[in-house]
Amino acid sequence: MTRKRQARMLGILLRRSDWVTAGYIADHLGVTSRSVRSYVTAINRLAPHGDAIESGPLGYRAASGAAEVELDEDRPTRGTPRERALTLVRQLLETDEGVDVFVAALELHVSPGTIEADLRRIRAALDGTELGFRREAAVVSIEGSELARRRFIGLLVHEQADEGGRDVIASHRAAERLGLDAGEFTQTGRDLLDALSGLGYAVNELAAADVVLHVAIACDRSAHGHPLPDSGIAARELAPVAEVIRGIARNRFGAELGESDLAHLASLVMLSIVDSGSSGSGIRADPAVERAVASAVARVADAYDVELAQEGLVGRLALHVENLVRRVQEQLFSRNPMTRSLKAASPLVFEMAVQVASDLSRDLGVTIPDDEITDIAMHLGASLEIDRESRAVVTVALVCPGIDEMRRQLEKGIVAELGGEVEIIERSTRYDPDWAGFGADLVLTTIDPPAHGASEKVVRIPPFLSERDVSRIADAAHRVRRQRRLVRLREEIEKWFVPDAFVRDAPESSPEAIIRTLGDSLIDAGIIDDGYVASALEREALSSTAFTESLAVPHAMTMSANRTAIAVAVSEHGIVWGEDRVHVVALVAFSESDRPAFQTVFEQFVDVFADPSNARRITRRATDLATFLTELAALIDET
Repeated sequence: MTRKRQARMLGILLRRSDWVTAGYIADHLGVTSRSVRSYVTAINRLAPHGDAIESGPLGYRAASGAAEVELDEDRPTRGTPRERALTLVRQLLETDEGVDVFVAALELHVSPGTIEADLRRIRAALDGTELGFRREAAVVSIEGSELARRRFIGLLVHEQADEGGRDVIASHRAAERLGLDAGEFTQTGRDLLDALSGLGYAVNELAAADVVLHVAIACDRSAHGHPLPDSGIAARELAPVAEVIRGIARNRFGAELGESDLAHLASLVMLSIVDSGSSGSGIRADPAVERAVASAVARVADAYDVELAQEGLVGRLALHVENLVRRVQEQLFSRNPMTRSLKAASPLVFEMAVQVASDLSRDLGVTIPDDEITDIAMHLGASLEIDRESRAVVTVALVCPGIDEMRRQLEKGIVAELGGEVEIIERSTRYDPDWAGFGADLVLTTIDPPAHGASEKVVRIPPFLSERDVSRIADAAHRVRRQRRLVRLREEIEKWFVPDAFVRDAPESSPEAIIRTLGDSLIDAGIIDDGYVASALEREALSSTAFTESLAVPHAMTMSANRTAIAVAVSEHGIVWGEDRVHVVALVAFSESDRPAFQTVFEQFVDVFADPSNARRITRRATDLATFLTELAALIDET
């Protein structure tokens, strides 16, 4: 458990480039600050070159040596259950005669009973695969096709990588544990992308990365005498891609692949194609898939009352979804490193993607994981017509005394660089303007404002703009927009919360139990029914509603509540929620009549808790709903 917590701590620091407080890490791991300090010491001892973690007044952050640390939990010794199981799996997959339990016990220096326990874990891992487990006396074997064996190896690599942090290094280590040559993965990926681009294809790099793993598996299996049998299928149209694979296998892995292997790998490569590009192949999705995508996109646009550029979106997304369905069948995985950041930064877009994924899962009979939902969100976000409020420009008063030509040039520069961001509605050429009289959102001034009483909305700029000045104005405009949204949230929060729907020191329970507890309080208030709770649980099963590292916002996929309301549970010690440990859980019930409020409630609530310190502060100070709302309002005002 200690090594696993150390691995989780290192993962937190690697994900967050800035300083992280000891208190936050302790809360997230469910340990004390003293334990955090001991973890830092232990991890730094394992760093081959310098420290892996820096310490300072602001807490801890990952140093340059963090990526090189190999924790025992990530790279166990040969005698651990995980390593023994992987060794046994490799032996079982490489032989048709099976493995003798007593011989294996002697080779691995353990008892036959220990080997039996390892075999039970392996048998459980085979559930849901195309492989079977057979036993005759002391001899056990795995039965199934060569293709099924290769898929199982890929599945094991991903499971091991998930436990090790889901980053590139974790994936490479997981592959090495199963005897694969991971040293060439990075360059192989580059070779593949360059070659496909040369053939005129636009490629999903995340999906292509998993193809590299299957190339390595094919090379390893073929080198050990297990090529794919002749399928009799000649994919002549994929011959150029097959030749790319042949060259990569030969140059990077020193392997000569047969025609069946090349044809299969070429077909996998085509599942990473986003667009036919200039290849002239005219790739289009199956009409049935395109109809399902068009229907899902139309439904989500109607449900969320947004405008989507559907014509271009449907074609691109349909091709992606068709490849996704085939990747699931082939057990290919597209790992998207932006899943966590996209959920926190654009929760509404992610929710739209969840609904699309739900509809497609039902219509096409395929389970869509979080990483693929993120890909769908990226498609939707790129085609989303930004709402009128977020497009509303920030108004500006320009104070620029002196030469008229200089002022005109300055104004022209502001409009040219920031015309879509700001609108100049007031102008002053006085050296002593009425600073308090400006009604604009921002005041841009080329002279110093008064030393006392100057508003935060005043931005000092030179008369001749530089790129740095443009960035400062854009940042100020962004702050104004964000503050507008938070002010609206501040003005309306009290009406959304239900007096008796607040739980302090929620027990460490499952997400389902917390959702049911909060749901019961809203049912008692006559706001929702059992069906809404069931829908919220269904939504949680599709994708975790932990939108930040500290906040979960479970909700139903339908707006069937009698009115929009929020029930809250807080826990100073944290609640395990999927891969996260959250401190605030807000079950949100939405009604159809309050649909315009959906974006405000949802995105701005997530925005407040994007900073983990906010969640820590509110959970430590909020003893009841009244103090929770007081602290929430204070956080909004300070943002």
